[in-house]
Amino acid sequence: MHRLMGIFRRPRESSAATPPAISEFWEWWAQARPTIEASLAAAGADADDAAGPAPGEGLSADAIEELSRRVHRIHADLQWEIGGADDRTPSLTVTGGGDPELRGLTERWFRAAPSGAAAGGWTFHPARRPDLEMLSQDLVLGDHEFDLEYVRLGMRADADRARVHITAYHPDFLFVSEEQQVAVALHVLDWALGEDDVARWVGEVSIATEAPIDALAPAMLSAVVEQIAEPFSEPAWLTGEGRTPRGHPARLGARFPLHRQDYPLCDLHVAITVPYANANPDRLPVEPSAGALRAFEKKLTKLGDRAVLAVRETGDGLRVFHLYADPDSGVIAELDQLAAGWGEGKAKVASTADPGWKALAPYQP
Repeated sequence: MHRLMGIFRRPRESSAATPPAISEFWEWWAQARPTIEASLAAAGADADDAAGPAPGEGLSADAIEELSRRVHRIHADLQWEIGGADDRTPSLTVTGGGDPELRGLTERWFRAAPSGAAAGGWTFHPARRPDLEMLSQDLVLGDHEFDLEYVRLGMRADADRARVHITAYHPDFLFVSEEQQVAVALHVLDWALGEDDVARWVGEVSIATEAPIDALAPAMLSAVVEQIAEPFSEPAWLTGEGRTPRGHPARLGARFPLHRQDYPLCDLHVAITVPYANANPDRLPVEPSAGALRAFEKKLTKLGDRAVLAVRETGDGLRVFHLYADPDSGVIAELDQLAAGWGEGKAKVASTADPGWKALAPYQP
């Protein structure tokens, strides 16, 4: 049973703008890129492509240290990788390693990157991209070398949760630590789908030391995910009933599935509390208030990628709309104006930084 949240007033808080360390990074990169390219070119003939990806493989120790320092000034938990072996376009990826709290930060880093001629032929990515070629390589972790051709994945589709649960197997899992087993599984999933789609569609990940029944090669994972994702090409809403803190009936609606990765700049949780004047004995809205609330909600669904409506809660004469918003887009002022125009009492807008979208956890199936 859900209990209403958000009807109480929350303190107003705004998310920080793009950190200065991001602009400082790109200023440094413009100066350092020729040195980095020269270092990579010098090491290219000796690079062991079968050894699996190593961040900055071929770079000098000084270049690795300085690049790491610049990335960690943005956030200590960020990771970076340089790709582009075998004459492919050189690339730099800065990633939060799948941590939703860091996804907005890497997106801001990416959007501040140089483009066109200023990029110098490089591409930049805020999350690891799929790379099916890596699935036929060897991956070295610690003192063990894994031939990824032997990886097999058990895949269990969970249509109710819009997830694929994974059981990862490699024959060498019998001989290595749990940490290495998990690391192999996560690398494989990222290369098979890309980091963002792993976060969107992969559910539980477990390790097997015996091949699962009907296990498939990792390259097949994207086809299974497409089958799970297809019914959700258009937004859907889950509905439910519960009780308000005062014990009265409550109604709940939650958009599902709603993925953090589709709104990477929306780090701010916004709760708009709207009173309604016309209610039944259970204090739930009736006309004309019900129609006015529908019209208000319709406006909330037309904010593009600046804000997304995630949850609505209704009860005790109030409806609370929960959104996630881009704090740097100007949308908060627009929401304030929209609330100020509500005609059935004083609507309130409260916002709290929530880059991990933790407030949505109680509403996920």
